[in-house]
Amino acid sequence: MSPKDVSSGGKGGTGAFSPARILVLVLAVLSVVFIAENTGDVTVRLLIPVVTIPLYVALIVMFLAGMVCGAYVFRRRRK
Repeated sequence: MSPKDVSSGGKGGTGAFSPARILVLVLAVLSVVFIAENTGDVTVRLLIPVVTIPLYVALIVMFLAGMVCGAYVFRRRRK
């Protein structure tokens, strides 16, 4: 039997529900709940213009920007 055929029976955290993935899923769900609860209008300053938008739009934009930045960092780290 070669080492490639042996699978570890222990908890290595490499399955579909590793602790890191569970943590990310919990944070994503909490973020969505937080966004859904905050729907009032806010004034946002974008360098020069001042824009009034619903808070959930600003939160979704920042959430997506964080996801893109995180994906970029983790993708660069793997290479």
